[in-house]
Amino acid sequence: MSAQELLRAEGIARHFDVSRPWLNRVLERQPRLMLRAVDGVNLSIRRGETVALVGESGCGKSTVARLIVGLYGLTAGKLFFDGNDITGLSRLSGRRAAAIRRRFQMIFQDPYASLNPLWRVSSIIAEPLKFFDIETSAAGRRRRVGELLEQVGLSAADGARYPHEFSGGQRQRISIARALANEPEFLICDEPTSALDVSVQAQILNLMSDLQERHGLTYLFISHDMAVVKHMADRIAVMYLGRIAEIASREKLFQTPRHPYTRMLLTAVPSLTKRDRTRTGIEGEVPNPVNPPSGCSFHPRCPFANERCRRELPELRSVAGGGEVACHGVEEGRIGAVSESVTS
Repeated sequence: MSAQELLRAEGIARHFDVSRPWLNRVLERQPRLMLRAVDGVNLSIRRGETVALVGESGCGKSTVARLIVGLYGLTAGKLFFDGNDITGLSRLSGRRAAAIRRRFQMIFQDPYASLNPLWRVSSIIAEPLKFFDIETSAAGRRRRVGELLEQVGLSAADGARYPHEFSGGQRQRISIARALANEPEFLICDEPTSALDVSVQAQILNLMSDLQERHGLTYLFISHDMAVVKHMADRIAVMYLGRIAEIASREKLFQTPRHPYTRMLLTAVPSLTKRDRTRTGIEGEVPNPVNPPSGCSFHPRCPFANERCRRELPELRSVAGGGEVACHGVEEGRIGAVSESVTS
């Protein structure tokens, strides 16, 4: 890892056994079935930047997040955080695991499900302070909880209330306060605004930008909303059926998308300034990850696919002008860069 890299994922994969019970398989002579939720993802994140992970529902974005924080174990691949191998983090316990876990946290998608309804807000936010031995006294924890609540735009008195007494946006602010309690360097944000109204989304995004600037945080921001991604991200990784299709800076990806799937995602976004532009919907369905297509998994939906695409899996390669793309058509020059922005 370079000095600027905080996180590196090397070929990480997670396969889930979705087979029927053993006796059913024996009687019906059925094989085991493995769902390839993540199937060989390479990704690096530099200190202080925001990398967005985007794609359709079911492409494996949230699974990548859970692999990084150790909620799921890896089927294959390696994970490194600040030069430390954290591949087996899901199986680790004790001081070494706590020291690593203290340096990153996760903000979950649903603010209605991620907070314990039986605990007061003060107890929810204080839990990381107790777990990581950051504040050993009750008075110290109360003071720190009040500071965290004020940082996210709430009041210290709100700590005495229960989660059900808050709106969705306020609950997400509480989740952010809890995530900041152990002073992490890296936050994984799993669609943190998707369950909120548009006006509340803007408030939460602005809050996260302010906190990043104030604390020097690094974000992995997971979303399917390209407008949100354009506002938040420094670099964007486009994911399709468990693999990365394209990685580029925000400007490059929105101005000159290379992968056909990236173009389909962007041209499906409505535009107020380019009303004469033909808006193309994303055709076809995402293939079943239990039985993915041979070769490039996008070839059944790709208008540029040829025999090589149907036979050979493309690797993520650097392209002229910056970025990386996993596409035989781009590699062979059959698919050129678009000449103008497809979104505004």
